[in-house]
Amino acid sequence: MTCFSGPAWAVYKREVRAYITSPVAYVFMVVFLVLTAFLTFSVSNFYENNQADLRSFFMWHPWVYLILVPAAAMRLWAEERRTGTIELLLTLPITLNQAILGKFFAAWTFLAAALALTFPIVITTCYLGAPDGGAIAGGYLGSLLLSGAYLAVGMLTSAMTRNQVISFVLSVAIGFFLLIAGWPPVTGMLAHWAPLWLVDGVAAFSFMAHFDSLQRGVLDLRDLAYFVSVIVFMLFTAHVVLENRRAA
Repeated sequence: MTCFSGPAWAVYKREVRAYITSPVAYVFMVVFLVLTAFLTFSVSNFYENNQADLRSFFMWHPWVYLILVPAAAMRLWAEERRTGTIELLLTLPITLNQAILGKFFAAWTFLAAALALTFPIVITTCYLGAPDGGAIAGGYLGSLLLSGAYLAVGMLTSAMTRNQVISFVLSVAIGFFLLIAGWPPVTGMLAHWAPLWLVDGVAAFSFMAHFDSLQRGVLDLRDLAYFVSVIVFMLFTAHVVLENRRAA
């Protein structure tokens, strides 16, 4: 039996049902769609650029996700701990791995649904010109992986505390570090006192470098491996945190 089967599938369906029946989920989707549309068409002057591409659309995703994904993830474990239902959940015939995977993929499905609802922007771009389909597909794949990485960070911080506000703040802080780690101002500051290998190592942790490659349509296995590694590492760390709290 694989980790994502049986009990994990039950947790997945439970969490998806919770999103469907929650008004907060629909508010999240509306805010995401309105915010991305506003940033694309008004702030980035989509029509005035006279370019049939979605670079001005995808460039805002890391910043939008930085705030919205932690807001969606902060309840995943913090709410279970606050209400005491985590003890009930973990006494069921289900492993901690299955519970983590069920919750993660349910939340990721919700984020994927919100991202899929941006398809009118693709239709508009295709109507205005002949965009690069590979760049659009790469941008959506990169955006999906980026949201998964932010979500995994949010799951970790949610597992660390029962306070949703603290979980949100910690998740934003970690996500912000991973976002700006490769920016020239950061690497330039480090270069004044740190060796080159350390500067390059910090830059390699940046979300932006790997996301930029994907949104240009460059499908590099190193970028895919990076996002998968971040997700796996954060979920594994969340497992360790929850396991220690259960044993305490």
